[in-house]
Amino acid sequence: MSRVVPLEAAEELARFGAKAVGLGQALRDGLPVPSGFALAADLVEAVASGDDDAIAEVLAAVGGLAGPLAVRSSAIDEDGAAASFAGQHLTLLNVPSLDALAAAVRDVWWSANSDSAISYRKRVGLFSRPSVGVVVQTLLSPVSAGVMFTRNPVTGVDERVIEASWGLGEAVVAGLVIPDHICLDRAGLVRECRPGYKTVAIRPLAGGGTRQETLPGELVERLCLDDAQLQALNRLALRCEEVYGPGRDLEWAFADDGLVLLQCRAITKAGP
Repeated sequence: MSRVVPLEAAEELARFGAKAVGLGQALRDGLPVPSGFALAADLVEAVASGDDDAIAEVLAAVGGLAGPLAVRSSAIDEDGAAASFAGQHLTLLNVPSLDALAAAVRDVWWSANSDSAISYRKRVGLFSRPSVGVVVQTLLSPVSAGVMFTRNPVTGVDERVIEASWGLGEAVVAGLVIPDHICLDRAGLVRECRPGYKTVAIRPLAGGGTRQETLPGELVERLCLDDAQLQALNRLALRCEEVYGPGRDLEWAFADDGLVLLQCRAITKAGP
């Protein structure tokens, strides 16, 4: 049984983890997810231990994937309604080549076994040893990106809550900017639109990794989404609810090929 499969073939939660299985389901249902591969948890652990055969297995399987790459954790109990592990498990963006892939996979495995990640597991009532799959995808260089909740995560109101900024969505997730804040009703009508204050964008570096780019003044308070893009996001929210169910937390980006879905998980319950 293969320990590396195309993302659309990732169906076994216990082997490939929640993120990989969720994105695989999205691809099978026609959602716009970047192509990639899912690595099984036992293979990831073997790569992290320096097993040459395991490293060769990964490189042989994903060798045809266009780089640069995004390497993301996909733990078995990640991205659930009770525990998202947001900020605990590592995502490595702009891994420049296959030569750097094994080190990136190793770093993701170690992040899930770090003191902070283990403490988080205990805080949410998970006392088992982490089992960590990995998702490897072609990296995008988006014009804009961010997050969207398909219902308001604070009030529970049935509306889309969008937070967006220029460049890679890590600027929003890491709190580096005050993002644009937009609320839509289920028909896509704008209920609230508040421009953010976006002084930097996260961009890929040519040799790997990312950098913070200072934005020109005219972009700092300009909305990074137009009306057509807001309607595309609302359609994506509707489709994700059809596939996954209500109350979703999405990560998305607008790149050269239009809107893509990077992650879809349940809105996480407030922790203790």
